[in-house]
Amino acid sequence: MWKAVTLMLAGAVGAAFAIHAVFAQGGPMPQNPPMHHIAGMQATSPAMPGQDAFGALAEVVRLLDADPRTDWSRVDLERLRQHLIDMNEVVLRSEVKQTPVPGGLAMEITGAGRTERAIRAMVVPHAAELDRMPEWSARTEPIAGGVRLTVVAKKPDDATALARVRGLGFAGLITEGAHHQPHHLAMAKGEALAGHTH
Repeated sequence: MWKAVTLMLAGAVGAAFAIHAVFAQGGPMPQNPPMHHIAGMQATSPAMPGQDAFGALAEVVRLLDADPRTDWSRVDLERLRQHLIDMNEVVLRSEVKQTPVPGGLAMEITGAGRTERAIRAMVVPHAAELDRMPEWSARTEPIAGGVRLTVVAKKPDDATALARVRGLGFAGLITEGAHHQPHHLAMAKGEALAGHTH
C-alpha cells in the first residue's frame, strides 16, 4: 500500500514539474490573454461584428473618432455604405465569363439593375489600379449589361504573371492593389476620388 502511495506522489510531483517547465518556457501568461490562447475559456462578448459591411463601417468610425483632424461636417458614411452595397453586388451577384487570351485573361462581368450599375462603377476604376501594377496591363470596354475587363502580362514571356492572372480570375483580380481600405476611409471623409463615379 505504501508503495502505491509513494508512486502516486512521485507521479504528481513529476507532473507538477513538467507543467511548470512548459509555462516557464512560454513566459508569463498575460493578464488578459486573447481568447484563442486559452482553450476552453468562455468569451465574455463576441469579437466579430456579425456582418462584413457593418464591420467595415464600424472600423472606419473608430478611425474617424481617433483622428482629431476629422472634419465631421464632411463625413459621409452613407456614401461608404452605398459603395459597400456595390461591392456586394459585384462580388456576389454578377455573372462572370472568363476566356483565356494571348498573354492573359478576358472577363465579361455582367448583371442587371443595381448589379450592372455597380459593375460599371467599380470595375472601370479598378482596371486603372490594376494597370498601374508592375506585372499587368488592364483595360475595360463597355458591353451589354456590364464591362469586359482584359488583363495581360506586361512581359509576354513572364509565365508566372500569366499563370497568376489566369489563376486569380476576376474574383482574385478585384482584390488586387492596396487601395481599397484607404479608398473607403477617403470616401467616408467626403474626399474627392479621381476616376470614381461613387
